[in-house]
Amino acid sequence: MTIAYVTTGPDPSTTKDYAEGYKPNSPSADPPIQMILPTSNPGSVRQANKQLNVAYAVFFLYVYGGMDFAHSVGWNQTLNTTASQVFKCSWFIGVLAGAALASLTMTFMPKLPFYVLGGLMQLTGSIIFTCTPFDYGCLLAARYVAGAGIGLITVPFLIHSAEVATDNHRGVSGSMEQCGLAMGIAIQVIYDTQWVDDKEASVNEVHGIIGVVFSIIGLGMTALSIESPIYYLRLKQKEKARKCHEKLLGSFNHSVDQEFEEVQLYVAESQKRTFCQELWSSVVPFVKLLLYRGFVAFSFSLPLSESLIKSALLTERSISCWPVTVWGLVRLLGVLVAQGFLDKLGRKVLSLVGLLCMAILMLCMAVSYANPANVLLTYYMYQVWRLGVAFQAFAGLFVCSSSVYLGEAFPIRVKPFLVGYIIGFEQTIHIINIVGYNKGLENFFYHYYLSVGIILLVGVIFVGIVIPETKKITLREANKRFQRLLNIRFF
Repeated sequence: MTIAYVTTGPDPSTTKDYAEGYKPNSPSADPPIQMILPTSNPGSVRQANKQLNVAYAVFFLYVYGGMDFAHSVGWNQTLNTTASQVFKCSWFIGVLAGAALASLTMTFMPKLPFYVLGGLMQLTGSIIFTCTPFDYGCLLAARYVAGAGIGLITVPFLIHSAEVATDNHRGVSGSMEQCGLAMGIAIQVIYDTQWVDDKEASVNEVHGIIGVVFSIIGLGMTALSIESPIYYLRLKQKEKARKCHEKLLGSFNHSVDQEFEEVQLYVAESQKRTFCQELWSSVVPFVKLLLYRGFVAFSFSLPLSESLIKSALLTERSISCWPVTVWGLVRLLGVLVAQGFLDKLGRKVLSLVGLLCMAILMLCMAVSYANPANVLLTYYMYQVWRLGVAFQAFAGLFVCSSSVYLGEAFPIRVKPFLVGYIIGFEQTIHIINIVGYNKGLENFFYHYYLSVGIILLVGVIFVGIVIPETKKITLREANKRFQRLLNIRFF
């Protein structure tokens, strides 16, 4: 808005008498108009940054988690030890255990200890990789420890990110989980395929050194995180809750009182219900997000990685080629695009577009593997890696919303338990993918891509009918929308 001020001063001219008679003053010129142009409010930007402090900190911890994730699903081509089935599954088992522990203990503990402990476990795992790069037993232990660290971080973060961010920033905040994982995947895929065995440092040492750097940065930034006001309100410490809320929104923000009243109402409604009542009201949201997060597990798996590696070896004669590098980067690009639109365009439309394209591309890859002899034909293998690159781009578009939804869908009391269970279910799917691939037959890729493609295609209908749009609404309203069975509106 432009504000105009009209200013004027005393008329410098005076009235004079002339011989020929009285001569009036000439009219003065119009007073000057001062134009004050609108300026952006830097305070609002600072407060948004405070709401995202925890997301920025956890992002760096998730980068190393993404490297371990990729390491588990085939991107260990220059591993100095044999990657057994147990070795591949170990990180997912650690995540499952850490998520279970966090879900059982975070109801009576603040979030910061989980971030610090999880970050220290990540740091420990990366140090072990750096110090003992050729010892299989130590590397296996490091993967269990680092996985447990990610599990300890994930459940508190998904809940915390939704509680400290305003309605306009909740999408960006929650999606930082997938952004960090995508960054770690890109780093692991690129350096693992470009590394040369005769370099002075072992590939495991490099993996550990990168992990040490990101873990230290993440641990340092956790000091900037602000506890959720909801945590203190549940403990009936209103003054502490108020102080946290003012830190997040700014004490001079005109809407701080209104926002705090909404938070109090959210907590009060939860306290009126018993645990069993909240659990019963969460059945529908739980089923929705259990399936939704299951689709996320199919977006990056051992069969997808091995399919790309084998097709690249046949067509390019090496995995140190540009298709593999692009494959590692496009998922990150898709995540960044989705992150920019989650709070503007909305979660549901982006998810539907990403999931529909994933399903179509998966079925197209199944067609390329329909004849077992096609694995020896460069034409079909060219199609496979091209489709695989496109698949990862749309997977990045799809996965971000799952993190946001997990923080919005459930009532306060049961949220840690249900989020922890869903995270554990996701890791179980990854483990099943690994075991299934290792025991698969010659035409495994055809059956895998066909079955998963059909699952994702059914998932498109499922998401379109039952998953709600939750952009720019309160947590209370988002929770109510998830409890409805049908949510057909896209905006």
